[in-house]
Amino acid sequence: MSDADSAERTDTERTDRSEPTVAVLGTGTMGEAVLAGMLSSGWSPRGVVATARRPERAAELADRYGVRTSGDNAAATAEADVVLVAVKPKDVAGLLRDVAGSLRPGALVASVAVGLPCSVYEALLPDGTPVVRVMPNTPASIGAGVSAISGGRAAGDEHLELVERLLAATGLVLRVEEKDQDAVAALSGSGPAYVFYVLDALAEAGTLMGLTRATARRLATATVLGAARMADETGEHPAVLRENVSSPGGTTIAALRELDRGGVRAAFVDALTAARARSAEISAELAAGVSGTAGAK
Repeated sequence: MSDADSAERTDTERTDRSEPTVAVLGTGTMGEAVLAGMLSSGWSPRGVVATARRPERAAELADRYGVRTSGDNAAATAEADVVLVAVKPKDVAGLLRDVAGSLRPGALVASVAVGLPCSVYEALLPDGTPVVRVMPNTPASIGAGVSAISGGRAAGDEHLELVERLLAATGLVLRVEEKDQDAVAALSGSGPAYVFYVLDALAEAGTLMGLTRATARRLATATVLGAARMADETGEHPAVLRENVSSPGGTTIAALRELDRGGVRAAFVDALTAARARSAEISAELAAGVSGTAGAK
């Protein structure tokens, strides 16, 4: 499908649908995860246009999802009620400069590009543009992610609700104050890596004790999945659940004593604190890198 065909849209088509038109600018891992989630939750492919740099990638998306595709971000933006920015943070400033003049009045801009505050988008887009910042994590690609959203100055409840609809099929969506986004990045944004680290350690220990690698890995993964589901479904505090399986003089309490001796709890606190600090540094660096372009809106 050509760029012109992708961007073409009639007034009749627009009024026939209840949902807004969405342009997904950038279709890497996270952009495609949101795209797939939207469609699986019942969003009409006719109301979505996805952009890709390579024609073969555009063709792949069109075949897989039935959406319209384009290699022209500005053309896709011109027809959209919602613009989802899903490019790498280093590419955001250039993208916004390219599409700012094509943005429809009142269109919502939501971004899953990590680290950039709403103020950066607001400086590069027309005054009054509603902006919603999203901090996702990688399990969103299988519908089991966590996304924290924060609204900019012009974003109201209706804009946050719309983003919640867009992200609903990717997993849990929570609203947070933007000042807390660095903490979110440290906890849930980087969180899957911590869990993978623990999984690897559990599986390695199982292998050391004589289990096959495959068996140890399956046991570790199923155990973490089951424990997380139990915590979620019961609503019990993790400390209570831990105590429930820690019989006096038993194997679990002996293992937990060794974890405490090794300072595991303190190490997690230190790790997340370091991640939050680094997230703040990266956000500041990214914001400084694009601030010089704000005057060229």
